[in-house]
Amino acid sequence: MIAGNRSMFIKNVKVYLEDRVISNAGIYIENHRIHSIHEGNELPDDLDQHAHIIDATGLNAVPGFIDGHIHGANGADTMDATETALDKIASLLPMEGTTSFLATTITQAHDNISKALENAARYSNKPGQAELIGIHLEGPFVEETKAGAQPREYIIKPDLEQFKKWQSQSGGNIKTITMAPEHDEEGFFISHLAQAGVNVSAGHTDCGFAGIKKAVAQGVSQLTHLCNAMNGIHHRDIGAVGAAFQLKELHAELIADGIHVDPEMLQLIYNNMGSERIILITDAMRAKGLPDGDYELGGQPVKVENGRAVLEDGTLAGSILKMHEGAKQMLKLAGVSIRDIVQMASVNPAKQIGIYDRKGSISHGKDADILLVDDELNIKFTICRGKISFQ
Repeated sequence: MIAGNRSMFIKNVKVYLEDRVISNAGIYIENHRIHSIHEGNELPDDLDQHAHIIDATGLNAVPGFIDGHIHGANGADTMDATETALDKIASLLPMEGTTSFLATTITQAHDNISKALENAARYSNKPGQAELIGIHLEGPFVEETKAGAQPREYIIKPDLEQFKKWQSQSGGNIKTITMAPEHDEEGFFISHLAQAGVNVSAGHTDCGFAGIKKAVAQGVSQLTHLCNAMNGIHHRDIGAVGAAFQLKELHAELIADGIHVDPEMLQLIYNNMGSERIILITDAMRAKGLPDGDYELGGQPVKVENGRAVLEDGTLAGSILKMHEGAKQMLKLAGVSIRDIVQMASVNPAKQIGIYDRKGSISHGKDADILLVDDELNIKFTICRGKISFQ
């Protein structure tokens, strides 16, 4: 907190709660958590006399954004497998409204994945930074023809024993896995992970609609970066994208940068899915927050120019998207409100990985991960676990 304060009071703010919006309210934060929410202008009777007061007149209080798919930022990548790398990522994210994230791996040699997982397991979150809440294991159990920026030479078939080893090395912190369901015909791998509480996401997959529908019955509950590295809608097979529209059990990640998915397609997706099943992500790589130039992803050279990150052959290699920019892009769509943004960027990701009891909404007792934003989602304050992390 400021000047070592352990408590804070945000007054005169419009608060987006789980079930309603209060136009003029106060939020009392104590010991990193939301202590109480108050209607009107009155200060709470039990307010600490040393509490830091923020006058948020004209601003909205929304829950901090959760990025469930981010490889890197600020010159660092999860696969660097160092504390410094994770610190660099976590320190930059509050600027874009991200208060917690899943450190995301990429298809690589087994030892390199192991090092990244062990490093994340050892990592200690720092006050004032975005909180590392787990790991998204993207690959190596993917389909080679839909590899995208996943290095093909390290792709393998689903291997439950190998996954168990990696989950052990991660300290049980793999919350989401991206895999290609067509390589688990009987669903043994998928069902085991789903029953163990892992969020199984179909991605980098060549499945058509029937394949995705079968995988959902086995335990798949999500699609990775919708429209990218999967089959789109065709009039004789509506593919994975059509499955997202038709199968209500599915959530879908969405990179709303206008590059991975055109704005017109973003509108089509929203029209068919609404805010209840879309999860906003960045899929950002290490160049986020840095100038255009030459970078690296999964050992492959990446050129970043005019907002696009591409491999030498022109394949998109993640993004440099900031979460609040993706949220702003979605807010431009017909029918989308700030409440819908809260659903897609905070509520849905928290529920999908099972942390809604402490993240994803402004509610008594939850972590004080709060953004103060204007009506265009420009960020004025980011509060991470009760500490002002960006202003």
